[in-house]
Amino acid sequence: MLNARMMSMIAVALIAGQLIIRGWLVATGNFYWDDLVLIARASSNPILSWEYLGHSHDGHFMPAAFLLAGVATWLAPVNWVVPALTLIVLQAIASLAVWRMIRVIAPAARAGALVALAFYLFSPMTVPAFAWWASGLNTLPMQAALAWIVADAVRLARDDVDPARRRAVWIRSTVVFVIALAFFEKSLFILPIAFVAAVLASGGGRAALTTTLRAGRELWASLAAVTAIWVVVYFVTADPTAGNHSVGQTARLVWRSVNHAIVPSLVGGPWEWDRWTPSPPTGFPATWMIVAGWVVLGAITWWAVTRKRGAVPIVAFAVVYAVAAQIPVMWNRSSPETAIALAQHMRYLPDTALVFAIAIALLVGAPPRRAPAPDARQDAEEKSPTVILLPVVGALAMVSAVVSLVSFSASWRDNPTGDYLETAVATLHDNADATLLDQSVPLEILQPVVYPDNQISRIFGRVDPRPDFGTSTDRLLVLDTAGNAVPGGVTQRRLIGQGFGSCARPEISGPSRLALDGPLFPWPWTVSLSYCATRDGEIEMSLDGGRAVRVPVRSGLGAIYVRLDGGGDAISVRPVTPGLRLHTGAGRVGEAVEARFAGG
Repeated sequence: MLNARMMSMIAVALIAGQLIIRGWLVATGNFYWDDLVLIARASSNPILSWEYLGHSHDGHFMPAAFLLAGVATWLAPVNWVVPALTLIVLQAIASLAVWRMIRVIAPAARAGALVALAFYLFSPMTVPAFAWWASGLNTLPMQAALAWIVADAVRLARDDVDPARRRAVWIRSTVVFVIALAFFEKSLFILPIAFVAAVLASGGGRAALTTTLRAGRELWASLAAVTAIWVVVYFVTADPTAGNHSVGQTARLVWRSVNHAIVPSLVGGPWEWDRWTPSPPTGFPATWMIVAGWVVLGAITWWAVTRKRGAVPIVAFAVVYAVAAQIPVMWNRSSPETAIALAQHMRYLPDTALVFAIAIALLVGAPPRRAPAPDARQDAEEKSPTVILLPVVGALAMVSAVVSLVSFSASWRDNPTGDYLETAVATLHDNADATLLDQSVPLEILQPVVYPDNQISRIFGRVDPRPDFGTSTDRLLVLDTAGNAVPGGVTQRRLIGQGFGSCARPEISGPSRLALDGPLFPWPWTVSLSYCATRDGEIEMSLDGGRAVRVPVRSGLGAIYVRLDGGGDAISVRPVTPGLRLHTGAGRVGEAVEARFAGG
């Protein structure tokens, strides 16, 4: 029979094994999508400003996550090492907190407690959110806080806390709750989860409900007050209801999440992960895995209901949460254009995996329906099929989960972001004396929907040394899709006709308008324009509705490339330097691209 020392050693080994595997996963990974948005905002705003910390990111209010991302960007801009270390440290904290929680919930459990821990540590439901830095900054603090607060709530409900320390316990849990909310608004679920877990750990029923409310009244009052305040702050600062929503699409996404993500994860699935850049990996469980998952769920439910007192509400708690927790997430992403495969990305499920671990701990810690005689209890426990089967089934599921993680890692590595960033940083170092116009990163790295955070001036803003990101240059360099600096050109969205004068008789000596061959919609455009000037000096250029930009010109023939915001059917030009006159040749307005793609 396992003793406390052996259990601790096995638990430490399991946690160490998880961290080694997760360390390999992040070591072979890199930045992806929202990670670059966090970096872009941290590179273009003071990291302690409310404009940065209080920004509503895709409907999330997460000042602590922004702060941690900002510190990492300040320490090592566009360097994966620091984010990878933050993920490992946060995971270690969460895993230790979960083990503490399991021992509090089921102090007498042996093999069952280790199964609950192993389920959490290796469940495929926790992998995608961990590997993705932006997601891990949300979910890992929530997991750690949930485990810590559940343990404290159970201790208070069972009156296992020294009266002299009760105040310290509930204040500590309240602080932990606030910190978790600052990382992820979904941490609001911690209060109901902790309350239900404490009631169930106390035996369930009306008496347990009353006892739990009374024994933890300070904790529940403080958590409820924080929840109420945070809900107000969240809806004031964020916009979670933006976009189109569909009840039918929400239902389909929730069912797909349950049937193709949660259920197969019970047997360590899926084993197949595919990816279409720039989307994240999508899990595709085999049919047999889905069937096996339902069989395992049914078998666990049957065993629990027939062998354990109070099992029905525990199972119901886990099942209801698994479904209910998906509804707000899927509702926010339930537009008709949303692909149903979104539910198979599995990055919204770490808290569900932890609730399942809580349920397992509650079940293995619950008393049997028919207690054996005292002298036969230990012998019955040692010979129980459950004691033998649980570790075996748990070990098989753990091996299956590792297979899933290896498959996920192979798909996750199919990501051009890391190579692009590494090459681009080296290129910026090598061209530190140049001036670059702003441009978008490649579409497979980040798409225009996140503009302006897809601009190189924002993503590489804290890289040092680097070129100046200016609004004009006489030598257009651009970063190609690999991150190398190459000669640039301007696409032909609109043409600028040649001026009616000549170099000998320049036509521009005051405010003028250069007509385009058609209108432009408001956008950050790049202008390519040849000229000859009577002297060195500056001119001012602008598009309708945009800010005027001062551009240096040199005496004689030259060419300029200018970044202008705005639209309209003409470019305003005004000499700023007294005595400067200008003749303009043909030009273009479009996007800055590699010269070979600019066209004739």
